[in-house]
Amino acid sequence: MMNKLAFRNVKRSARDYLVYFMTMAVVTALMFSFNTLLFSKDVQGLFDMADIMAVMTGIATFFIVLIVAWLINYMVRFILEKRSREFGIYLLIGMKKREISMLYIRENVMLGMGAFLAGMGLGFLLQQILLSVFYSMIQMDYRIHLELNKNCILMTAACFFGCYLLALFRCRRRFKKMNIHDLMESQRRNEEIGEKHEKIKRMLLPFSILILILFGVFLFCYKNWDIGILTAFLIGLVLSIYLFYTGIAAWISCYVRKKGNAVYRGDNLFLLRQFSSKVKTMSFSMGTLTALFTLALMGSAVAFMFNHFQNQALINKFPFDVQVYSSNADEDFHREIALLKKETQVNEVYTYRIYENGTNQVNAYLYSHLREFGSDYRKADGTPDMEEINQNDEMVYCDYDTYMGISDYNHLRKMLNLPEIALKEDAYAIHIKERVLGQTGDFSEQIEVNGTDGRLSFAGYHTESFSQDGHNGGDYILVVPDAVLEGMNPYYAEMAVDIEGNAPGNLQSLLDDIEEETEKVNSQGHVMTEAAADDWEGEERGNSCSGSDSIVVYAAKNLVRDNLVPEIKYMLSSIIFPLFYVGLVFLCVALTVLSVQQLSDSVKYRFRYRVLSQIGYGRKEINRIILKQLLGYYICPAVMALLISGLVTVYAGNRFNFYTGVHTSSAAYFLMGAALFFGIYAAYFTVTYIGFKKNVNTY
Repeated sequence: MMNKLAFRNVKRSARDYLVYFMTMAVVTALMFSFNTLLFSKDVQGLFDMADIMAVMTGIATFFIVLIVAWLINYMVRFILEKRSREFGIYLLIGMKKREISMLYIRENVMLGMGAFLAGMGLGFLLQQILLSVFYSMIQMDYRIHLELNKNCILMTAACFFGCYLLALFRCRRRFKKMNIHDLMESQRRNEEIGEKHEKIKRMLLPFSILILILFGVFLFCYKNWDIGILTAFLIGLVLSIYLFYTGIAAWISCYVRKKGNAVYRGDNLFLLRQFSSKVKTMSFSMGTLTALFTLALMGSAVAFMFNHFQNQALINKFPFDVQVYSSNADEDFHREIALLKKETQVNEVYTYRIYENGTNQVNAYLYSHLREFGSDYRKADGTPDMEEINQNDEMVYCDYDTYMGISDYNHLRKMLNLPEIALKEDAYAIHIKERVLGQTGDFSEQIEVNGTDGRLSFAGYHTESFSQDGHNGGDYILVVPDAVLEGMNPYYAEMAVDIEGNAPGNLQSLLDDIEEETEKVNSQGHVMTEAAADDWEGEERGNSCSGSDSIVVYAAKNLVRDNLVPEIKYMLSSIIFPLFYVGLVFLCVALTVLSVQQLSDSVKYRFRYRVLSQIGYGRKEINRIILKQLLGYYICPAVMALLISGLVTVYAGNRFNFYTGVHTSSAAYFLMGAALFFGIYAAYFTVTYIGFKKNVNTY
C-alpha cells in the first residue's frame, strides 16, 4: 500500500514539478560530462600538466555541489510546505509521523533516482559533445567513443545523492517537530503577507540603488583598492541586492495605498498586488537568485574573455614554426639542427645574434611608463629610479637595450611572409608589441640611438607578431643598419626554423632534452628562459627576459608552435570549461526556483483568474495578464543581475584587454554572456508560461 501511494505521489510530483525534475536531470548530465575531464585517461595523457584541468574542474564541482545541495534542500522544504495539509490529513486518519516521514523520503528518493537515470542518459550524449568541443579547442582530433569510467559514475552519484540524503535528513527532523495543527496551518502561514512599517521600508529601494551607483563609480574611478575596502564594498553590494526587494515591495504597497495615477489603468492594480505580495514572501530568495544570476553572467563573460584571447592573440605569440634561444652568443645550435633534420623536414634554418651597446634607455623608459609596473620604478618626482631599474629584479627586460641588424630583421620578416622594410644608413626602427606601443605612444624623442657617424634618426614603429617574449627582445627590438652592429657586443643567439607541415607531437620535449641542466624547467615541464632560473648563467649576463605580458605568460628556451599552442589552449580550457560549467548550473538552479514558485502558485491563482473571467475577461486577455505577471517576476532579478554583472564585466574586460592586448570590446564579453544567459532564460520562461496557462485555464 505504501509503495503504491509513494509511486502515485511521485508521478504527481514529477508532473507538478517537471521543471525541477528536468533541471536535476540536466545538472546530473553536466556533472557526469565534466567529471569525465577529471577521470578520462585520454585527457590526462594529453599533456604533462593535465592536473590543472583536474584541479580546476574539481574546484568547480565543489561549488556545484554546494548550490545543488541548496536547490535540493530548498525544493524538498518547498514541496513539504505545499503538501503540509495532505500530511496533516494522514496524521488525522491514523498514520504515524515515522510512516509519513519514510513515505516522503521514499518519494523523493524515487524522484531523485528517476532524475539521475534520465540525467545519466543525457550525460553520455553531452559527454561526447563536450569532448568534441574540448579536443577541437586544443586543435586535436577526437574519435567519438563512450567514456565508461567507474570513478566518474561513482563521483557523480555520490555528489547527487549525497545532496539529496542531506536535504531529506534535515526534512525528517522537521517532521518530528510538527503536529497536526502545524501541518494544517503551515501553508497558510507561508501565504500571510505582513505590511508593517512600509513607509520606512520603501526607503531601502533608493538606498540600494545608491549603493549600486557608488559601486560603479568606485569601480571605475577609485584606484587604491585594498582588502579592507574591497571586503566592505562587497558586503555592501550583497546587502543592497537583498534590501532592493524589500524596498521595491514596500514601495509598490505604498503606491497602491496612495492610489497613484497608474494604479487603475488597465490591469495594473491586479498585477501590482500580485507582484508585491510575491516579492514580500520571497525577498530573500529573490536576492539569492539575483546573486546566482550575477555569478553566472560574470562566469560566462570571463570564459568568453579567455576564449577570445586564445582565438585572437595566442597564435601571434609564436609566429615561427620553431625558435630556440641561447644565452651563449657564440652558440651554433648544431645539436638542435641535427635533431630537427632527423625529426622533421626542414625548409629553412636561420641563426642570428641579438646585440647590445651598454645602454638601457628604452628599458628605463618602459619600466617607468608602462602601467603594469605602476610607480615601482619611478621616484617621488616621477623620474625613472635608475638604481631600481639597474637591479632589474623582475627581469622583464634584459639589463641592456636589445638590437638587431636590418639584414637579420628583413630575413625574419620574409620567413613570416611580411614585406621587407627599407632603412637608411643613418636611421633606426623599433619593432614593438602593439599593446605596449598603445600605452607609451611615440617615445622616440626620449631615446638616443647612435651610429658610426653620430645620432640615428627615427624611421618608424612596426607592430607585427615577432616573438618578443624573450627571443627577439622583450616587448621590443631596436633595428639598426648592419654597419652599426660593428660597434656593439653580441648579446645572445637565436635560431628560427621553418619546417614542412606540422611538427611531431614530442618535438618540444626532444629539444628540451638536449639542455644539459635539466633542472631549469618551467611549470609546464619545458626548459625555461634564463629569466626564470635562479642559478642560470644567463642571469649573470643579464641577457634574458620575458616581456611584460601578464595573465597568460609563456617564456621558454625552445618554442615549437605546433606543440605549444595546443598545450596553452589546454591550460586556458581548464579555466574556460569550469567557468561555463559553474555558470550553466547556477543559472539553471536559479531559474528552477523561479519557475517552480510560479507553477506551484498557478493553482492558487486559478480562483483569481476565474473571477476575472466572470467579470468579462476573455481567454486571450487572461493569457496576456499571465504573460505580464510572469515577465515582471522574471525580469526583476534579471535586470538587477545584468546591471551588476555588466559593470563588473566591462571593468574586468577593459583590464583584460589592457594586459593581453586583445582588441575585442569589453562590452562584447558581457553581451556574449548575456546572449547565452537569455537563451536559457527564454527556454525556462516559455516552459513556465505554458504550464502556468494550462493550470490556470482549467477552471
